[in-house]
Amino acid sequence: MPRLLLGLILALAAAGLAAAQNAPTQKAVFAGGCFWCTESDFDEVPGVLSTTSGYIGGKTANPTYSQISAGGTGHAEAVEVVYDPAKVSYQQLLDYYWRTVDPLAKDAQFCDRGDQYRTAIFTFGEEQMRLAQASKKKIEAQLKQKVFTEIAAAGTFYPAEDYHQDFYQKNPVKYKFYRWNCGRDQRLEQLWGARKGDS
Repeated sequence: MPRLLLGLILALAAAGLAAAQNAPTQKAVFAGGCFWCTESDFDEVPGVLSTTSGYIGGKTANPTYSQISAGGTGHAEAVEVVYDPAKVSYQQLLDYYWRTVDPLAKDAQFCDRGDQYRTAIFTFGEEQMRLAQASKKKIEAQLKQKVFTEIAAAGTFYPAEDYHQDFYQKNPVKYKFYRWNCGRDQRLEQLWGARKGDS
């Protein structure tokens, strides 16, 4: 009997481990202005498995960067985040997202202007939509100003051209110069305070 019980316990433990290893990942899509910066920010989050820069929310199929930059397609520069829900929740991603953007800016982020740089949360399913809407209301109450961040069901996400992926790693000098010159971190500190770990 003890051997049978031990065998059952070991089998259940192995099944639990296999289930955890095969747990499905989930996706989230956030638009926060320049996708180079949004991708860099989310790559820092424990539990985020991958990030992809791309375009979402417009009407043109397979848009190019030059089309997006010119404006008029309706797309936003955004980042698709694949994450492990056992390590980071969607709510935690939302909480993190708000502190990487200026939600008080309409159709702009920092030095970039145009609806392609708008802030937006594109949701998958009713639960993400509910959490995103509640989170927006909370931020609006906290800031006591209108929050312009769009919340919409995710449509087709088009990955950006290869040279945009991991841009901050491939071109660190250009990326840092752009981010500093655009005033992103200066405005974020003004709006949200210094980030943890910043001196």
